[in-house]
Order: sequence, then structure tokens, then C-alpha cells
Amino acid sequence: MTDEAEILFRRSGALGVITLNRPKALNSLTLGMIREFDRQLREWRQDSSLAVVAIEGAGEKAFCAGGDVRAVWEAGKRGEVGQGLTADFFREEYQLNHLIHHYPKPIVALIDGITMGGGVGVSIHCSHRVVGARTLFAMPETAIGLFPDVGGSYFLPRLPGKSGLYLALTGARLKAADCCFLGIATDHCDSETLSGLLESLASGDYEGGDAKRVASNIIGGFRTDPGEAPIASAMASINSAFGGDDVFAILQRLSEMPGDWARETLDTLRKRSPFSVMLAFEQLRRGAALSFDDCMIMEYRLSQAMMRDGDFYEGIRAVLVEKDHAPRWKPDRLEDVEAAEIEASFTSLGARDLAFA
Repeated sequence: MTDEAEILFRRSGALGVITLNRPKALNSLTLGMIREFDRQLREWRQDSSLAVVAIEGAGEKAFCAGGDVRAVWEAGKRGEVGQGLTADFFREEYQLNHLIHHYPKPIVALIDGITMGGGVGVSIHCSHRVVGARTLFAMPETAIGLFPDVGGSYFLPRLPGKSGLYLALTGARLKAADCCFLGIATDHCDSETLSGLLESLASGDYEGGDAKRVASNIIGGFRTDPGEAPIASAMASINSAFGGDDVFAILQRLSEMPGDWARETLDTLRKRSPFSVMLAFEQLRRGAALSFDDCMIMEYRLSQAMMRDGDFYEGIRAVLVEKDHAPRWKPDRLEDVEAAEIEASFTSLGARDLAFA
């Protein structure tokens, strides 16, 4: 395999390393990458000589900035709705997320740089999530007319307090220290030491031991203090504002709170896709009570509902295609989103529902 390949695999001792290799595209995931990623994980799962897997992103800017949603957008614009890339991309991406979540061997994600959307999906479900100082984490889907997927239904409601709902609805960005504070990351290491960490994982003594424990001990030797988490000082406000029973209660609480944070958060919510915000609220409400597998099945239903019509195509146009950042949402007000349309998005797809091998 050449270095021009979109995804690279290498073995070093007991370690298998996966490198997302599209640095000019911030290592965003294509369907081909997802398929190769899945195939290699399944192969290594059967290899008794391999104890640990690590995932990294090429270059210094990003771990993985998301999935290649522009390609999905183009497929949808060509009329490939419910088939082709609009169906295959989400199905196979979610199946990869499922494989990582249930993987029997420890997987260490080296999250350094931009990590959003699909990049979160291939890291948040790993047993070890190591962030570096360059980390910038977000689930920005409501800004492009989508919803916080790749397992967001499962992990976001399980973050401390109402922080997950806040992240889901606003797409707020987190630094490395924030990720550690919220439990999104398990460890923090200096960016310059990550290559050394890989070498130590490769040479670790896993014979007859608990590979996860051994990996944890090795990572512990590289662990550094991430510093103060900016989100910590906002947690009281987040819990108060986002503790409302519905989106309108959140808006009301924010409007009554003093200070820049409340005003800016209210303004952000008003700019996001109204349908996506309302859908994400219901998604997380349901996801809090569901198993991981059921969350992924639900998310696939939502993805296919969003592909049929609506704000996804307008959001991608505004943010990634024409880049005018002036989306014309339909409807353009939260107050005009129909509850029946939200409910319909959760409808079973029957034989087309997501299934796991």
C-alpha cells in the first residue's frame, strides 16, 4: 500500500496502527476508507499475536474532521435517495462505529487536532481516548441540517449534567481540557510524545495479561495535565438552561439568564437548523434510555429521513459548497417545526433497518 492511499495500516510488535491519510481534507472519511477500516479491524480481531490497535490522523491539523458529507450531498442531488451513497455511507459508517464499540481488544485513539462528526464516531467508542493540546472537538451537525449521529444518541446523554444536550444542539467546540473534564477523553498527552507512546504500546508485554490494563499503564506513563477546562465554569449555566423539558423551555431560560454566555448560546440556537435542533432534542431524550445498538438503529432511521428532503441539502450548500454561510432553513423558525414530522423521522425502515453482522 502506498502513502497516497486514503487509509494506511501497519504492524509494529503487538500493535496495529490505523492512519487516516487525507490530511488535505482534514482526514475526513470516505466510504472506501470506512470499508477498509472495517475489514482491517475484523482481520486483526482474529489475530492472536496482535494485542492493541491505535488510530491516528495524518498531519498536524486534524485527527478526522468528519465524514465526506459533500459526496453524500452530491449523491442525494443526483436523486440517489434511499439507495447508493445516501444509504450505504451511513449504514456502513454506523456498522464501523458498532464494531469499534464492541471490539474485544483495546483500541487507542490518538485525538490530536480537529475531531468532529465522523471523526468522533471512530474515536469516542474506543477503550482509550488520548487527546493532545491541538484537539478541537465538536458535533456540529445542527449547523448543516443533520443531527449528532455516529453514536451521539448514546454518548451525549451520558456526559455530565446537561453538557451532552448543550453540545448536541449548539455544536459548541471543546478544547483538550474540556474533553478530559467531561470524560470524552480518558487521557491527555503532549502532542510531541504521541509517537513515543505508539512505540511503547508496540513493545508492551501483553503475554498472559489484561491487554486493556497493560495499555492503560503504558499511557499513564505519558499522561500530562491538560490544564483548566473552560467549560467547567459554564457547567452551572448549562445545567440550568438545558434542564428544560423541551427546546422552548431552554430558549426561555436562556433569555432570562444574564451575561454573554446565555446571549451567545441563544443566538447560536436561533441560527441552527430548526428541524435539526428539534430532532436532536428528541433523539437524545430517547437515546438516554436505549442500548448502544438500539441507538445506532434509531440513528440510521433518522439519517434516511434526513436524506429524503429538508435542511441537509441546504446546510451543505451553505457551509461546504457555495460557502455563503446563509442557509435558508425550512421551516426557518423553531416554532414552526411540526411535531408530527419529528415523530415520522423515527419510523422503522422495515427490511432496510440497520443490522449488524
